[in-house]
Amino acid sequence: MLLLGIIAAIPTIIIAGPVFNWFLHKVYPQVYRKNIDISVLGEYKEFNLDETPKFGISVLTAMMPVILIVFATICSFIFSKSNPVNEFIQFVGAPDLAMLLSLIFAVFTMGLHRNKTMNQISDTMVASIKQISVMLLIIGGGRAFKQVLVDGGISKYISTLFAQTNISPILAAWLITALLRVSLGSSTVAAMTAAGLVAPMAHQFGSNSAMAALMVLSVGAGSVFCDHVNDAGFWMIKEYFGLSLKETLLPWSTLTSVLALAGLGSVYAISLFV
Repeated sequence: MLLLGIIAAIPTIIIAGPVFNWFLHKVYPQVYRKNIDISVLGEYKEFNLDETPKFGISVLTAMMPVILIVFATICSFIFSKSNPVNEFIQFVGAPDLAMLLSLIFAVFTMGLHRNKTMNQISDTMVASIKQISVMLLIIGGGRAFKQVLVDGGISKYISTLFAQTNISPILAAWLITALLRVSLGSSTVAAMTAAGLVAPMAHQFGSNSAMAALMVLSVGAGSVFCDHVNDAGFWMIKEYFGLSLKETLLPWSTLTSVLALAGLGSVYAISLFV
C-alpha cells in the first residue's frame, strides 16, 4: 500500500500543487498578499540572536509532548499492562498529561532558565491565550457541530445509500468517505467510518491485496475532500493566513477538492495496471 501510495502521490502533488497554484494565481490573485496584520500570530518582533534560546533546548522543548507520548507507546509493547512501572509511564505519556508536563518543562527552559520572572512568564501566557482565544472558540464550535452530526446518525444514513451499490469499489470507497467528510468535517472520523463500511467490499477480492490497498488509498483521498466550515482545520487556515471567510472558502475548499479528485484519478490510473 505504501508503494502504491507513493506512486499515486506523485501526480496528485503535481496537480494540487504547482498546477493548481498557477491556476489560482490567475483567477483569484487577491489571496496572494504579503505584509498583512494577522492578529492571531501576535505582534511582529525581530529578536537578536543573544535574546533567543539555544537551538537544542528549543527543539527539546517543542518535541517534549511527542517524546513522552512515543516513549509511552514503545513501553506499552515492551512491558505488560499490569507492570507498575508501565502503568506510571502510560500515565505520564497520556496526551493530556504529556502536554501539561511539557508546559511545565517549557516554563523552566524558556522562562526561569533564561532569568525570566514568574510575572513575565505569566504575562506571556496570558498574551498567548488572548491571541488564540477566538480561534479556539471557533474550533470548539466546529467540533461541537461535527458531534451533533455524528450523534444524529448521518454516517448510518450515508452507509445505507451504498448498501446495494454496483459501482466500482474504488469509486464507492471514495464517495462514501467524501460524503462523510463533507457532512462531519473530520477527516479522521470520515476515514475510520468509511473504512468500516467498505471493508466487506475489500473482502470480496480475496488474495488480490493490490485492489484492497487501492481502496484504502481511495478512502484516504476522499477524506480530504472539500474542507469547509465544520472542520477545525478550515478555521486555522483562515486565521493563520489572515483571510476572510470567502477568501478561505474559494481557494482552500477548492484546493482540498482538487486534491481529493486528483488522488482518486491517480488511484484509478494505477488500478488499470495492477
